[in-house]
Amino acid sequence: MNLTQTPEGTIIKITVKPKSKKFEIKSDEETLVIFCQNVPEKGKVNRELTKELSKLLKRQVEIVSGFSSREKIILVRNTKKEEIEAALRSL
Repeated sequence: MNLTQTPEGTIIKITVKPKSKKFEIKSDEETLVIFCQNVPEKGKVNRELTKELSKLLKRQVEIVSGFSSREKIILVRNTKKEEIEAALRSL
């Protein structure tokens, strides 16, 4: 997974796949792919992504870069890299 520790929290680089059957997270050593149900119009996927990740990680999540792209950079506030790795592995 592509995680970076910063003073604000942990940065995660992800790929989003819209119009999926269910919200799902898949990862390998390098890539974190998140499948979202919504269509990519008017920020629907971005809202679903931040809402669901906030619930799963129990932290504030915001998109830092890639608002209109499938490649996004996400900031999970007030977390350490190890906490995110453990949370994502448990899914």
